[in-house]
Amino acid sequence: MTVAPHTGQIVESGTSLPADAATRHAIWHSEADTDAFARQLAAQPQLANAYLTLHGDLGAGKTTLVRHLLRALGVQGRIKSPTYAVVEPHEAPNLSIWHFDFYRFDDPREWEDAGFRDIFANPGLKVAEWPEKAAALTPSADLAIHIEAIDDTERKVTLHAHTPAGRAMLQGL
Repeated sequence: MTVAPHTGQIVESGTSLPADAATRHAIWHSEADTDAFARQLAAQPQLANAYLTLHGDLGAGKTTLVRHLLRALGVQGRIKSPTYAVVEPHEAPNLSIWHFDFYRFDDPREWEDAGFRDIFANPGLKVAEWPEKAAALTPSADLAIHIEAIDDTERKVTLHAHTPAGRAMLQGL
């Protein structure tokens, strides 16, 4: 797997952490570790109305984590990346899920046109890859997950909880 850096931010955002953000670090040695983390995360009750952001270069494993998380939540059928559609909706038992990929997001007017404001105003889990591209339009992430590829299988992971719900999830992991 090749990891490629992505440069260029379309929508301005701040990247500093709030003073009360909680942080945790981990190393995932294999995809099995990614799956185990996804299962632990899926068991957190706060996830039902959370906003998770996934950060990392191309090929770092963001979409792989989302696929494992959606499976752990009970999503059936094909789980495809929303790279071209920007968002893919999913249904799990008693849970609506929206998987965003803002990689190609380049016009803030798309936000309104696509109805994203309504999605974020309603209950459900929202997971965003490349969130920095739309950061000026989204709420603060409950939990930001930063994934860095060390090699083909190993990942360095940093979790930042930005809200009380995020801190509760972090404590439960």
